[in-house]
Amino acid sequence: MKLVFAGTPEVAVPALDALIASGRHEVAAVVTRPDAPAGRGRRLVASPVAQRAEEAGIEVLKPARPRDEEFLARLREIAPDCCPVVAYGALLPKAALDIPAHGWVNLHFSLLPAWRGAAPVQHSLMAGDQVTGASTFLIEEGLDSGPVYGVVTEDVRPTDTSGDLLTRLAFAGAGLLAATMDGIEDGTLQAVPQPIEGITLAPKIQVEDAHVDFAAPALRVDRVVRGCTPAPGAWTVFRGERLKLIQVTPLPDRTDLAPGELAVGKNNVYAGTGSYAVELLWVQPQGKKPMKAADWARGVRIAPGERLGA
Repeated sequence: MKLVFAGTPEVAVPALDALIASGRHEVAAVVTRPDAPAGRGRRLVASPVAQRAEEAGIEVLKPARPRDEEFLARLREIAPDCCPVVAYGALLPKAALDIPAHGWVNLHFSLLPAWRGAAPVQHSLMAGDQVTGASTFLIEEGLDSGPVYGVVTEDVRPTDTSGDLLTRLAFAGAGLLAATMDGIEDGTLQAVPQPIEGITLAPKIQVEDAHVDFAAPALRVDRVVRGCTPAPGAWTVFRGERLKLIQVTPLPDRTDLAPGELAVGKNNVYAGTGSYAVELLWVQPQGKKPMKAADWARGVRIAPGERLGA
């Protein structure tokens, strides 16, 4: 089939690579978000998908809005059979959805209908899911509600961050998306409507959602930290300044600390929660680089009884 691939961030690049390498389909063009400011100089930088497409000699389309007539006209000229999508980042109007004969097929990083929305991996981790995965589905005008072509599953490991899990799903999902394109072309794959039971929503994680409540149980603290790493970053407050929490580990045997109360050993830093303690492994003070929690504690000289979140 002739394909137009839509995607923007690094997590979409493995799927684009898989389609380019398949040898079976032609990636005629790529649709991505416009160049965005990045770095200290805030100079405009092309998206990872745009950069990969340019390396491969593929036409890149960067509409400010997918409903722009200039973009829709070019899409009609290309006349794709199907448009695979991975984390494009903009809503597609019906005028665009109607152009390819086989529609737009999205690779979504959850087992639909669970975790529909912008942040499925983060919400899955924060909810304590033990198994997650990726799904390919036909895009409709509803939010991630279209019929599903296929799924792959992935076990959630005890120390997974959202970054770890998303990286694995990006590569597993790339194979799923390529296989979905093959099945659509063969006519051997039919999309199945999603069940109406089990729908959960995964809206974008806001900064306030990443605020760690040390009155919550230790497992909840751990899940928030892992779910919000690397972005937007779990955080608390210490001495009136924000402290980012990069890695913690629950310690079921230590129950002597009040919620948020800190205790410092020779090479360890502990914080109480609503159940048992967690050990702080990596933190990032405001305006500084990530560091081992023990090094941070030595620098700030924590006094007895001091707490996080106060």
